[in-house]
Amino acid sequence: MSTVALENGPREPSDKSVYTTSRTYPLVQDKRYTKAELLGQGACKKVFKAFDEAEGIEVAWNEVHVTDINFAAKAQAETRDRIFGEIKLLKQLKHKNILAMHDWWLDQKNSTLIFITELFMDGSLRTYRRKHRNIDVTVLKRWAWQILQGLVYLHGHNPPIIHRDLKSDNIFINGTSGTIKIGDLGFATFLAGFSAAMSVIGTPEFMAPELYEEQYTEKVDVYSFGLCIMELATLEYPYNECRNPAQIFRKVTQGIPPMGVEKIQDIELREFVELCIRHDPEQRPEARQLLKHPFFDAVRDPMSLRKNLASLQLSSSGLLPPASQQHLQQQQQQQAMSQLSPIARAATIANPSPPCPASPTSVTSSKPELQQQQQQQQQQQ
Repeated sequence: MSTVALENGPREPSDKSVYTTSRTYPLVQDKRYTKAELLGQGACKKVFKAFDEAEGIEVAWNEVHVTDINFAAKAQAETRDRIFGEIKLLKQLKHKNILAMHDWWLDQKNSTLIFITELFMDGSLRTYRRKHRNIDVTVLKRWAWQILQGLVYLHGHNPPIIHRDLKSDNIFINGTSGTIKIGDLGFATFLAGFSAAMSVIGTPEFMAPELYEEQYTEKVDVYSFGLCIMELATLEYPYNECRNPAQIFRKVTQGIPPMGVEKIQDIELREFVELCIRHDPEQRPEARQLLKHPFFDAVRDPMSLRKNLASLQLSSSGLLPPASQQHLQQQQQQQAMSQLSPIARAATIANPSPPCPASPTSVTSSKPELQQQQQQQQQQQ
């Protein structure tokens, strides 16, 4: 089986069945991938399971119908090179919370754009959330934390990589490990560069107001992220009360949040979402700033919490100078111990350990991990 290199420009394949109209397009030997059953489909996209014979792994075959693909074919070489370069960059992205893209190509004959990506059998976060309707708010925090980690990685590039169409439909989950990955990056990049009919790219329900004006920064992803969290908390699509995109546009541009925000029962969660979807992008935090928000205190790195508790133990034993003791008491005790009862706090200082993971129940603000920790301490006594 012959293959066609993408990194240094396409080569002529030995198999003459491969369809191509221009050497400027990435060429991929279709026989490398065996397309299998349909996994899901949307308005303009189908996802199939496939097998990569070159790597011996199962992958996702993403097939996107592009009505104006001839526009891409006739685009100036400079435009093609720029967009192909951007998508080539997406292939090089390596992060635990970004869905890996293996290959992509244009099938001009069938007016489709093909992306070969990492396969997540549990599907999108939206589908998964509707399957598991009762979860604890801590689970939402873990999901949100991972999504932000991916956004920080994307936005940290120079220039920043902006998703532009972030929504729960293109955020994927491994139901066994709980790993979250952001996907569908290449689709938005392709349409933003080549589509003659779509000057504004995105899903209206998740679009930031400045995205309509085509003058925006990476903070549009933060806005979309906030609405993703709203949907995951309420199981309600943003602006579900609107009957058409025009009504959504009016509300978004006027700074009227979706009614679903008021349906978030957990006050801390609702305030966090409201912070993410502020109408003025100047008042909207960056993804990296959100990672420092107190909203995530319960799901931060367990090793950091263990280190803080160990320092508190040193302070209580008198091994640190008074100034250091006072600083630790004011800073670390607030961060690591604020959620514990007096009894649990005393026991934890004597035997520091990271918090136990919460078990899924319902979207409430209960703290089962603290209850488990107290029970463990009582058993040890």
